[in-house]
Amino acid sequence: MTSLNRQTAPARPTRIGMIVPSSNTCLEPQSYRILGGRTDVTIHFTRIPVTRIALDDSSDRQFDPAVMREAARLLATADVDVIAWNGTSGSWLGSAHDRDLVLEITDATGIPATTSTLAYLEAFRSFGTERIGLFTPYTQDVNEAIIRSYERDGIKTVSHRCLGLSDNESFGRVTDDEMRPGSLELAADAPDALIYLCTNLYGANIAAEIEAGTGVPVLDSVAVTLWHCLKLAGSPLLAPRWGRLLGD
Repeated sequence: MTSLNRQTAPARPTRIGMIVPSSNTCLEPQSYRILGGRTDVTIHFTRIPVTRIALDDSSDRQFDPAVMREAARLLATADVDVIAWNGTSGSWLGSAHDRDLVLEITDATGIPATTSTLAYLEAFRSFGTERIGLFTPYTQDVNEAIIRSYERDGIKTVSHRCLGLSDNESFGRVTDDEMRPGSLELAADAPDALIYLCTNLYGANIAAEIEAGTGVPVLDSVAVTLWHCLKLAGSPLLAPRWGRLLGD
């Protein structure tokens, strides 16, 4: 009787599901750029309507947990290993909002979940970050709400810069040259880390440059969210060029 040689099927890649603001043009291409051609991870996206960032009811309604739940259920049909709300709304709505959100997502899908805000808080805990320099594309009042929210979580903002924008699509058009001056000013105040807070901002592009020039670690929203997803999935982490604290 002839025996058949059986080949072991290759392990499937880690699958990350991401809920994306509809007007975000950065995080999808940037997430794959950060992965750098890795074949052990794939990312799968679904969008929800988000076009404007402000402190009012119409803006807040964009982040309705019911909408997030339905988006998460769609991602779950792709058998993803982790689901992330890849947006920073919890940084001004409060971390409790996002903790409740991930519980709802996991209850609805059975899949571990995170958000950009919770990813930052995990990074702060992991790296002993207590004092930050905050850079955003947002308006002054949104920055002030973020600072108050972070303070409740034990994070002190040493100094901050904002670009005064509220149209979410416009954030993705901010250039490296527009980010450098404020970044260097923030780093001069010697925070534990410089934070690029917005998943539609190409902060990761200049992370290595700012770190090398100032000695201050940089944590970019797209990179930090991807880092936490990989961590939750038990997958190797990121190359140091995207933020030296996030490397494996």
